[in-house]
Amino acid sequence: MKYYTAENYDPTTSIGLSLSRARNVLLAEIDASLRDIEITSQQLGIIMALGRELAGTPFELSKMLDIDSGLMTRMLDKLEKQDVLLRVRSVDDRRSINLQLTRHGKHLVEQIAQRAPDVINARLKDFTAAEFREFQRLLAKFISA
Repeated sequence: MKYYTAENYDPTTSIGLSLSRARNVLLAEIDASLRDIEITSQQLGIIMALGRELAGTPFELSKMLDIDSGLMTRMLDKLEKQDVLLRVRSVDDRRSINLQLTRHGKHLVEQIAQRAPDVINARLKDFTAAEFREFQRLLAKFISA
């Protein structure tokens, strides 16, 4: 079924704008909660993925977080300068780089893990448990379409 047509499409009321606004509001609130530890919401994904061992290379992070390789390189450069992570050459393949969190980076994982859920939970406070599950289901369905 087509929900939008050339005749009824209004960008100011489209689901696209709503999703974009939701993302922007959430990221702004997460950025505010992390400002004192000098981490952004974009950097959060990298730090948490490494801390939870969901990814270990720039390529894996790029794919997982849907960030192009150029931006990923710049973000990793900044995090390396902030002493959050280290680039380590792979023993198995010298062309490959593995990423490791520093002691400071591991400490940031703990701080982020305490702050980010509070921001998201504040946005979800008026959802019932059933609405939360349905919201997750519908977002997953929308993303995979």
